[in-house]
Amino acid sequence: MSIASQLPALQIVVPLLVAPLTVLLRGSGLAWAAATAASAMAFAIAVALTLTALDGATISYDMGGWPAPYGIELRLDAFSALLLLLTTGASTLSLLGARDSIAELMGESREPLFYAAWLVALAGLCGIAITGDAFNVFVFMEISSLATYVLIAAGPDRRALTAAFKYLIMGTVGATFYLIGVGLVYMMTGTLNFADMEARLAEVDEVRPIVVAAGFITIGLALKAAIFPLHVWLPNAYSSAPNLVTVFIAACSTKVALYVLLRFDFFVFHGNLVGHAFQFSSFLAPLAVLGILVGSAVAVVESNVKRLLAYSSVAQLGYILLGASFGDLAGMTAAITLMFNHGLAKGALFMAIAALAMHTRGHTLADLSGAARQMPWTAAALVIAGASLIGIPGTAGFISKWLLLQAALQQGPLGVVAAVAVVAGSLAALAYVWRIIEPLYFGTAEGSTAGGSTAVYTATPPLLLLALWLAAGANVYFGLIPAVPVSLSELAAAELLGHLR
Repeated sequence: MSIASQLPALQIVVPLLVAPLTVLLRGSGLAWAAATAASAMAFAIAVALTLTALDGATISYDMGGWPAPYGIELRLDAFSALLLLLTTGASTLSLLGARDSIAELMGESREPLFYAAWLVALAGLCGIAITGDAFNVFVFMEISSLATYVLIAAGPDRRALTAAFKYLIMGTVGATFYLIGVGLVYMMTGTLNFADMEARLAEVDEVRPIVVAAGFITIGLALKAAIFPLHVWLPNAYSSAPNLVTVFIAACSTKVALYVLLRFDFFVFHGNLVGHAFQFSSFLAPLAVLGILVGSAVAVVESNVKRLLAYSSVAQLGYILLGASFGDLAGMTAAITLMFNHGLAKGALFMAIAALAMHTRGHTLADLSGAARQMPWTAAALVIAGASLIGIPGTAGFISKWLLLQAALQQGPLGVVAAVAVVAGSLAALAYVWRIIEPLYFGTAEGSTAGGSTAVYTATPPLLLLALWLAAGANVYFGLIPAVPVSLSELAAAELLGHLR
């Protein structure tokens, strides 16, 4: 049996095995090096799996040799491959740039524990993306969530503990709702395997428990994904976490929850519940539009940069949900492409803020005054990432916004309303990204930081600058050559909607 055939299992096993080993590495930078190497290996595995998924192939791996549905199945298709690529890439770039800031924040004694928690979170997120079993989604969800609570609580002030506690409460409620829904489906079908569950639901006569299950699962995962108005935990979590942790979770954590939501609602329920497509659209489309408008409006007036970008994420999640709510191939393709491209843009933006914050010691717009003159490469990368978030041509964000607008205009009169919301949100994005760029380039560097001292800017650490420009470059590369994410998104959309079955 070749190593290549074991790649689905290694995607989870590599970070999960290295995590306890990092606890034993007490030398300077050793825990960081081990965690970064493990994450890079996970990324390499994701790339190899993506090459397989681009051919339209689906990989099924039976853990322990027990075939599904009796055993635990790992299942890789285009959708999970795209998500793995985003998750492992975000983790690797975040860890690459994290050495100096995390060493300063955690100290030598706690640093290995921090990186162990990071790898556990990575393993959990990868597990969610690749498992073919509904209950194991819950298991991996709890693994990643518990580790993420620890990462957020490691923030530089006491507000991080409060943010982590609120996230814990909301995350626990969401996971409980999800588990209740899965229990109801299991009660009616006798299986936990996604593919088997879909087949057996067609034979169920009494659908009321399934309808209730769909409600529980949708609400629970919407809470985990921070869909408006269930987003209240997200701004505090993003703003209070260590800066490089924010990069990691902002790029992929909510996308993973959305992945499970779309997998359940379209792969399992879509063809088995009469009127489910209409219910999904009529319930979630208005919330998506409200999320776009409210999230964008709050971002325009927010003065804390991390909270500004957090509310921007609420709006961007609205775009993704809006595309999915169209219920057709064009809308779903746009939604999945948006998931990937938003992760690229938001990860790069938060990484630029992390680089600036190492020297400004604050996260307000005033703290950024004049920084571009002293840190031009960091500021330029921020501008590129901001352009992608807005949807400027030549960036990845433009591709996904264009696909979304095309899909919206195919929906008739209501689609025109959706297109207006997308354009309004993009104009608001232009406004709040400009609010970051203006003090960065046109402010004076003589202002005071949050602690009252004079702002002093020094060079960004080389590894952090390298990671930042790799992230910014990805936004340009996938804007000019979008074939990989768009092709994977089209394959994923077709499978979710039943075009390949």
